[in-house]
Amino acid sequence: MAKSSEEKHEVFICFRGEDTRNTFTSHLNAALRRLEIRTYIDHDLRRGEEIPERLLRAIKDAKLSVIVFSENFAASKWCLDEVVNILECKKRSNQIVVPVFYRVDPAMVRNQIGSYGDAFGKHEQRFEGEMNKVRKWREALTEAANHSGWGCSLNKVEYEIVEGIAKDVMEKLNHVYVGDLDEQIRKFEQLAELQDQYYNAIPNVENLQIYQSTLERITQLKMERSIRLLRLTPDMLPYVGNFKSH
Repeated sequence: MAKSSEEKHEVFICFRGEDTRNTFTSHLNAALRRLEIRTYIDHDLRRGEEIPERLLRAIKDAKLSVIVFSENFAASKWCLDEVVNILECKKRSNQIVVPVFYRVDPAMVRNQIGSYGDAFGKHEQRFEGEMNKVRKWREALTEAANHSGWGCSLNKVEYEIVEGIAKDVMEKLNHVYVGDLDEQIRKFEQLAELQDQYYNAIPNVENLQIYQSTLERITQLKMERSIRLLRLTPDMLPYVGNFKSH
């Protein structure tokens, strides 16, 4: 979700568009958004030599960056520049870094071997007079790959990995998701409104009991929502009265 003037993102997603834009990265972005985590994902085609100022600002503004290392990630100068800037933000403002190794071995990234070694061979030829730049890229990849991260290989269920990463990001941001409870509360409140109308039309004990049962369920769901937001531990639950989780 691109950042708008009204909404500031929390997570910056760094990825190689040609590798994962329409697959893994789009699924991860969707999973984060379902958990109400605001993300910045670059939908523009990469043109030009220098990383745009808007991307540098987006990296700086993020609380957490997810780096999706894929097969051809190191071939992109922009991706490498993004990693360098992400790690600089980590040093300056303690930005959280979450690496994801999408169908690549972390050792490939850490040691720049395999497709990463091939990419750096080309970079060293192209930037022969700017070896300091290439050195920074190498150091950034090594550092990023040493962070605790997630692996996503062919023999793993991608959906489960995506959901696991999204929940990990939520916890690292110290967020609590209550969207599922809000949806249940909304539906039960609509049901209660209909039941109230039905009781007023046909006032009998049975219809009243059904309506009151729905109101009780709404109260229980609201209590559950509050408990989740307060992060109450099991040993604290006895202090909330007669609440029973359903």
